[in-house]
Amino acid sequence: MQNSKIFLLEDDISLNETICEFLEDEEYEVICTYDGISAEDTIYENNFDILLLDVNVPGLNGFELLKKIRDKGDETPAIFITSLNSTENLSDGYSSGCDDYIRKPFELKELLLRIKTILKRGFYHKKENIITIDSETYYDIDNKMLIKNNSKINLNNKEEKLLKLFLQNQNQIISHDRIYETLWEFDEAYSDNALRTYIKNLRKILGKDTILSVKKFGYKIITE
Repeated sequence: MQNSKIFLLEDDISLNETICEFLEDEEYEVICTYDGISAEDTIYENNFDILLLDVNVPGLNGFELLKKIRDKGDETPAIFITSLNSTENLSDGYSSGCDDYIRKPFELKELLLRIKTILKRGFYHKKENIITIDSETYYDIDNKMLIKNNSKINLNNKEEKLLKLFLQNQNQIISHDRIYETLWEFDEAYSDNALRTYIKNLRKILGKDTILSVKKFGYKIITE
């Protein structure tokens, strides 16, 4: 399964490159920008698993940027990276919608720990490491593996994204539009036929009654 996709906004070129290289060595996919305007466009055009946002950057600052994307309904987890250290700054950061806050200078290993913690918490909002789908099937959160009858099940990229979306919203109807936005990037044309194929493939693994089609609305997964 594909590793998490991280966005980094940092205007210090040296620090930007250092963080990016470190996270890529940890096998994350990382996209980096250096100013708030480019950042807004990049976030709009991609689906990220977490946002790392410096605050004092050209164009939109990090607080303004996160508030704008939150107002548009984007709930991607976000960590502010900043040298600001007052209580007021901290309050501004959380009020704009961040999930965590790390102050410069920091150890890269600390940043990695915060990223892993938020990705795990933000993915399911659960303390457990396992999501049980049925008596034979479960999802291993830490290792991002679908396991059935004690064997790992390999999924393609979009099937993995779809399963993740279902498990984030268990027993809830997910609209077709939300599925399209999650599975296909900004510059890709979505395909109804492809979506039906992904649903069919997941049903073969999970059982045909596990993923329900809700006419004119979307789909939902039924878990134990």
